[in-house]
Amino acid sequence: MASIEENFPRGGIQKKPSEKTGKAPKPTTEQDNLFDFRTEMCLPHCYSLTFQDTHCVLFLFSQHLCEGMLLLGCIKEVSDFELVISLPNGLTGFVPVTQISDAYSKMLSKQVAQGELLEDLHSLLDMYSPGMLVRCIVTSVEKSADGRRSIKLSINPKNVNKGLHASALTSGMLLSGFVSSAEDHGYLIDIGVNGTHAFLPRQKAQNYIKAVKRGPDLKIGQNLNCVIEQVKNEGRIVRLSVDRSEVAASLATEQQNWTLSNLLPGLVVKAKVQKVNPLGISLTFLSSFTGIVDFMHVDPDKSMNYSPNQVVKACILSVHPTSKVVRLTLRQSFLNPGGSPNQLSNDRMGAVVEESTVKAFYKQFGAIFELDDGTHAFARLKHLSKNRKSFKPAAFKAGCKHKCRIIDYSLMDEMCILSLKYQVIGARFLQYQDIHTGDVVQARVLALKPIGMQVKVTDGIKGLVPSLHLADVILKQPEKKYNIGDEVKCRVLECNPAEKKLFLTLKKTLIQSKLPILSKYEDAEPGLITHGFVVCAREFGCIVKFYNDVKGLVPKNELSAEPISCPDKVFQEGQVVKVMVLKCEPEQERLLLSFKLSSMSASEGKSEHTPKKKQEMVDVKVLKKKENGLEVSILEDEGNVIASLPTVYLSDFVANCKLLWHCLQEGDVLPRVMCLSDKGDRIILCRKSAVISALQEEQVVRNFSEIQPGMLLTGYVRNVMHFGVFVEFPFGVTGLAPKVSMSDKFVTDTKDHFVVGQTVIAKVMSTDEEKQRVLLNLKVSECSSGNPAAESFSLLNQYFKEVKEIRNLLKRRESGIARSLCELMPGKELQLVVQDVKEDGSALFSGSCVKGLTVTATRYHLGDKSIAPGEKRKVLVLHVDALTSKVYVSLREELLKQRPKQVCNSQHSAIVQHIAEEFAIVSLETGQLAAIPIASHFNDTFRFDSEKLKVGQTIYATLKMVKVNDHGVVLAVQDPAKKNVFVRVRKESETTLEEMLAAAVTHSLSVGDIVTGTVKSVKPTHVTVAIDDKLTGSIHASRILDEVPIDSFPTHTLKAGQKVTARVIGGRDVNTHRYLPITHPHFTRSIPELSIRPSEIEGKVETLKDGTLKKPELYNVGQTVTCFVKKYNVLKNWLEVEVTPDVRGRVPHLMLSPSTKVLKHPEKNFKNGQALSATVTGTGVTETNLFLSLIGIPSLQQSTITVGVIAKMIPHVGLTVTLPGGKTGKVSIFHLSDKYTENPLSDFKVGKVVRCYILANENGKIQLSLRQSRLNPRNSSKVEDPEITSTKDVKKGQLVRGYVKSVTPSGVFFGSCTCSHCKGSLFLFIYLLIYLFWFSFSHQNHVELSLLPEDTGMPSVLPESLGLPRYNAEEEKREEEKREDKEKREERKLKTKQRRRSSETEQVQPKKQTKKEKELEKQKKEKELCKLEAALMDPSRQPQSADDFDRLVLSSPDSSILWLQYMAFHLQATEIEKARAVAERALKTICFREEQEKLNVWVALLNLENMYGTEETLMKVFERAVQYNEPLKVFQHLCDIYANSEKYKQAEELYHTMLRRFRQEKSVWLKYASFLLKQGQTEATHRLLERALKALPTKEHVDVISRFAQLEFRFGDTEHAKALFDSTLNSYPKRTDIWSIYMDIMIKHGSQKEVRDIFEKVIHLNLAPKKMKFFFKRYLDYEKKYGTEETVLAVKTAALEYVEAKSSLADA
Repeated sequence: MASIEENFPRGGIQKKPSEKTGKAPKPTTEQDNLFDFRTEMCLPHCYSLTFQDTHCVLFLFSQHLCEGMLLLGCIKEVSDFELVISLPNGLTGFVPVTQISDAYSKMLSKQVAQGELLEDLHSLLDMYSPGMLVRCIVTSVEKSADGRRSIKLSINPKNVNKGLHASALTSGMLLSGFVSSAEDHGYLIDIGVNGTHAFLPRQKAQNYIKAVKRGPDLKIGQNLNCVIEQVKNEGRIVRLSVDRSEVAASLATEQQNWTLSNLLPGLVVKAKVQKVNPLGISLTFLSSFTGIVDFMHVDPDKSMNYSPNQVVKACILSVHPTSKVVRLTLRQSFLNPGGSPNQLSNDRMGAVVEESTVKAFYKQFGAIFELDDGTHAFARLKHLSKNRKSFKPAAFKAGCKHKCRIIDYSLMDEMCILSLKYQVIGARFLQYQDIHTGDVVQARVLALKPIGMQVKVTDGIKGLVPSLHLADVILKQPEKKYNIGDEVKCRVLECNPAEKKLFLTLKKTLIQSKLPILSKYEDAEPGLITHGFVVCAREFGCIVKFYNDVKGLVPKNELSAEPISCPDKVFQEGQVVKVMVLKCEPEQERLLLSFKLSSMSASEGKSEHTPKKKQEMVDVKVLKKKENGLEVSILEDEGNVIASLPTVYLSDFVANCKLLWHCLQEGDVLPRVMCLSDKGDRIILCRKSAVISALQEEQVVRNFSEIQPGMLLTGYVRNVMHFGVFVEFPFGVTGLAPKVSMSDKFVTDTKDHFVVGQTVIAKVMSTDEEKQRVLLNLKVSECSSGNPAAESFSLLNQYFKEVKEIRNLLKRRESGIARSLCELMPGKELQLVVQDVKEDGSALFSGSCVKGLTVTATRYHLGDKSIAPGEKRKVLVLHVDALTSKVYVSLREELLKQRPKQVCNSQHSAIVQHIAEEFAIVSLETGQLAAIPIASHFNDTFRFDSEKLKVGQTIYATLKMVKVNDHGVVLAVQDPAKKNVFVRVRKESETTLEEMLAAAVTHSLSVGDIVTGTVKSVKPTHVTVAIDDKLTGSIHASRILDEVPIDSFPTHTLKAGQKVTARVIGGRDVNTHRYLPITHPHFTRSIPELSIRPSEIEGKVETLKDGTLKKPELYNVGQTVTCFVKKYNVLKNWLEVEVTPDVRGRVPHLMLSPSTKVLKHPEKNFKNGQALSATVTGTGVTETNLFLSLIGIPSLQQSTITVGVIAKMIPHVGLTVTLPGGKTGKVSIFHLSDKYTENPLSDFKVGKVVRCYILANENGKIQLSLRQSRLNPRNSSKVEDPEITSTKDVKKGQLVRGYVKSVTPSGVFFGSCTCSHCKGSLFLFIYLLIYLFWFSFSHQNHVELSLLPEDTGMPSVLPESLGLPRYNAEEEKREEEKREDKEKREERKLKTKQRRRSSETEQVQPKKQTKKEKELEKQKKEKELCKLEAALMDPSRQPQSADDFDRLVLSSPDSSILWLQYMAFHLQATEIEKARAVAERALKTICFREEQEKLNVWVALLNLENMYGTEETLMKVFERAVQYNEPLKVFQHLCDIYANSEKYKQAEELYHTMLRRFRQEKSVWLKYASFLLKQGQTEATHRLLERALKALPTKEHVDVISRFAQLEFRFGDTEHAKALFDSTLNSYPKRTDIWSIYMDIMIKHGSQKEVRDIFEKVIHLNLAPKKMKFFFKRYLDYEKKYGTEETVLAVKTAALEYVEAKSSLADA
């Protein structure tokens, strides 16, 4: 302690006499000897310093930290359970989640105890972010087995501020506090001072809440920098402020009475320099305190400019608890409390710096280096060499250069941490971000645990090999195979850098696999073959998992070519399998796989490459450079596959295409190149990022059928012709952009606008299916998103990203010119020698750093300086052209001065300094350089000379990226609001730019004024009039004529240059073109709206007082208005019109005309500006739109004809047609045409316009007909297949045609008729065209038909293979004669045998049937058959067999009732398996849209398994039901099943699961309450109500309490139910619905006294008269029913008193 006092004196101390010498002390105060080191250090100048006390530590190491030490830290990482804190001198600490604050720890404990998530408890990720400064205290320093120390910290204010007492608090103090609770008017803040209550008013926190953007309120546990505003009651009450400006301006002063016992890190103080030394500085502050600043915390800009007694601002970094040593920092980032230190860009972490220069070397600490970007970095002593023996101090003298790698970044030191160890520099992995899924890595075994094996990849990277992945088979004793310290080869399964989680596999098959890695669903294209591992095998199939938790299903039928009954016995968990992708839905994360690899063996045997799929990403190596591109080899195919990468496909930017081709050399590797096309022998690749992005986001069309008008597609120019541009898109679709659609500007030469290979965004205008042609539009106004600033900045950012890649490519070159080009960037200052001055005033420069480069400065950039060859000048680099090796520099003084930082999104005036091909370099007011894009869009490629930027021109720019990074300049965009040249395509209803600017002047016109002007331009819907030199007005088409002829063009009556006299009727806003009312306060800053109607010019001004135009709400439905065509919107399919200047309208497609010819091409039949008469059908929501019709209000009555558009085609059924007004109708297949055809729907397609005849319109269902006989009844053409509506329409023997409707064993049904000649099981295609012959009429309104060729005269439609009997009289006769002949021959043979065998017994011959008997028998069979048919057709007949049920379910496959009856039929016969089979069949048969019908079957199956199955089978069915239905409904049904079958334990467990899973569903809580009450568990119900109120939203509480009370009345404690109702109604007395429920229940369950008490309470409430009337009426009805005359009279009297009281109140 004494030594520390000597070396760190606080305000100077008197030195004690030495014990050894006994000399008396000197009378003068000794100076602080902090820097009297005996340690040597290598610096640019030689210093020799001594260190008298080796215990005095200047540089912090982890061993110097002790418990209770206060530190200022910066949050480095945030996870769910801890904060990683960056500490001074490159140290790192950890804050556990339990060391945030007491309030936060209390909420954590509460959540753990309840087992439920608390709404007010937010995660650390929601409250903290990297870069935040926090005060912390060391709680422990633990040493691990490998010698590393772990620093545990706490930011709890109770620990950090423990040195403060209530009496010491004063105004202006800066403390750290944590939100402990939120109140109505503010927040309670925990500042850790006992006996002090700190309050933060809500108004004082609003600005801070808006700034941090972490939600509308502060969160419990959130850290705040607080300034004390007011102290009351001796520090017991403190009012705080967190305003960022007040916090930033706070300064610790002597008046605040800080002491060494309560001094806090983070305080900013004014200090005086005491002593300056290269190792650091000693300071005095707060009059009596002394502190030290080490060499890492001296301001780098002023490191050698400090002098004794200089006053500086400093921030306290740490305070030692025992020695009271105070460390400070002079870095600017820490001198404004509430700020944050500078951070390192992500791409720099892990970067290898080829040459870093030693700035200073400290023998005991390490070395300071200067990196290639000019920043300083620090390398600890142990990272300067492999070990101590190999360390050579002489190699680290100032100016020495070394190769190093950035391994970390210290936020508190604002320095990169380096390592010079060659094993670190050459390490493949440095951090988790460097590891990618599928990488094969070497690791060392650390530990064997039950969950798997922990391995170490590198020093900072650890991973886990799950037990399933220790080998190809599951190991029971892994310790016998692996020992700690073993080296193993693994493959990365999944890597999560954010959570620092790494999962690996040791399965040899996966490690050695050469098949593609499947790590995301988007890569799973059908046909892809890869390796995976089985994680589950069940009766439905196998679930196979891949990398990054991608998994898919192999159905049972895809497991093998042979059927597998039990997959779980064939496939084992963890088994590695080879699978093929059948189908993938990336959005739903569904993957269908197959083990059947039929096509794989053939592909494996080929030595050639497999065809590359479009959209596949590959890495390539440059083999040869050609004139038009590169010849490359695909690395994934081991370099055997040769592909072509054209130069124009290297980049989205033409300039970068040339530059990349120039910079690339043979052997260079290009990552992530897309396969554009594979034609077998020729693979074309593409590297355009916009095209790749469009493909990955599925914003592409794969074939012509997918193209729709209005789509925006990304492609590239295929060819440039004199008539337009051909654009090609991925997958080979090509379209043409005609000359008129190429640009918003007039196109003289198409080659001036686009070049081959250029990336463009095209809008589809129209398609021609027959010719397979697509017409495109490349106009920026049509293809842009409407945000030119965002689009142009996106282009600029992408351009500089590619330039950075090119610069990195050049860094690897050995050429000195290439390296010089990399080191030079805009904004760099150079000392060069003037080489020559040219005649045009420009100058050439030379120098050692620009050797081989052409350095030039134009005359403008020489300024007013006169230079001569040989002079040495300071220049600033403006632009480096790597393609031509030219460097453009400037000598202008305003550019060479200091360039301070700027604020993002700030606007500045800028001067153009240099113009490149894709961007321009401009200088801001401060001299800082910025880059602005020249183009605002990919298609923005052409500019007139007057629009082009010029050097020296002043523009306005908005900063978008203020960090210079690798660009050398900040990024900005030209401000469109202040552009000196602003080109925009105008809609036809808008005026030109010059007219707008002329109109935006202040004028003195008012409504009613008469003005004279000259017609300036004539547009379709308005005319622009020049009133004077500066003022422009507008005349709408509706304000030209009093009577507008229909189909005329009113604006055509005026011509440019014509003089007109007009009256002012309103104003139009310049920017939005919105019509302004007369009373608009800014009318004088708008374009005057004029009228030249004779009636308005001659009329008086008073006629315009109440407004000039109607508003849309004043138009009535059915009213006729005159409107003017604006344009036809192809995308929305409606006609846009204008009624008045401020009222727009739209006419839907079907309401344009009753003619189908007009509707097919509406854009050709309606011209812009054309006057139309329309009927109002409705008004829009925006009050500026009318819905109109040109055919009147459509009447869809029966027997009328209308037009429609085919919306849907249903095979074998008919059409769905969209009708005017948005309604739809159905067209049966019998009403498509007057002639039946084999393919009746072939003449129709979706979108076709048709005329329809309305057959019926009942109950909203409209039946239509497309028969010409209906649409044109006067047409004399013959109807081949007339309509048959009843049996009266047919005659016996008539020959007709029709469609088969259904086939049954008894016959074929045609429409509403049966064919009794066709019996047996017939297999005919439904709706097959057949010929029918009317046979006879039955008595059941059925018509019997014949298909026999003899009747129809047509070939038989039934195949002979059916073996059907033919009912023909002649054939029967011949068969009978043959039978008789056969019988006679057999009789003769029998007699011969009898004669030969006389000894045998005489055989009795059967009696022969006569012809009449046979006829009678035949008629009898016919009658029985008819009787059977009639019985089968009887609708009331109950099914008696499985066949009967099969017939029923075939006729009504979606009826769950029939399927359930079918199941019950089998269950009655105890055929359980058959019942299960019926249920499974029902689930497959019922349409997927019939969700309720399917759910009924699932519930029946659950009941079946509950009664006859096992718990296991029931759970399997339940799991399947949850997957295919709404889970909540399935859970509720199973609970009911358990309850009904008295399985109360299972029901209760299931309810607990539901409460966890559906805690926000009110019905779950109510259903569980009902269950508990039925079991008699009233106390459990009461506890359940408390839980429900905590889980459910507040708005649901009243309803829940009411429902619980109702359940209590039915099943539980009625007194508790009454108490619930009473308490609820006391809190919410105006809930009349609850009162009504309470009354109904009490009338049913309560006594008359209780009911009357309730009524008396209600009628004395202060409710609305209408509600009071309702309750008085109920009270009176109750008394009439249950009361006496006196009680009835009492109620009437009370009602009368209420009315009188209300009347008197109203009179008063």
